[in-house]
Amino acid sequence: MTLRFTRAFTASREHIDELGHVNNAVWVQWIQDLATAHWDTAARREDHARFFWVVVRHEIDYRGNIAAGEVAYGETFIPDAPKGATSVRVVEFVDAGGKPLVSARTTWAMLDRESQRLARVRAEIIAPFRESPSV
Repeated sequence: MTLRFTRAFTASREHIDELGHVNNAVWVQWIQDLATAHWDTAARREDHARFFWVVVRHEIDYRGNIAAGEVAYGETFIPDAPKGATSVRVVEFVDAGGKPLVSARTTWAMLDRESQRLARVRAEIIAPFRESPSV
């Protein structure tokens, strides 16, 4: 089972571009903020202390937008097993009515904090993001 993580983002005046809606660079920041919050919330303490993630690729589709004061609801999940030091994350944003706004597939690489070198993503590191906790 793939676990999903959600968070709401409210557009403020500084997020708005000359077209009157959230600037694309802000969406990229929100994608990163959502992924980081998911790691901070779900990662085991020892993994959080030992590793960190960097983006190596973003694939983003912009399908809609919101204006200042409106809310985008972001959801993220890890659909597949990691490959070596990388893991793909899916991010989807919808508006208050559920209309798709932005969707992305982002590839992240895990690095060891001490050496700052790539580290293979082992099953136990990714498990909190892909499985339901035991009851």
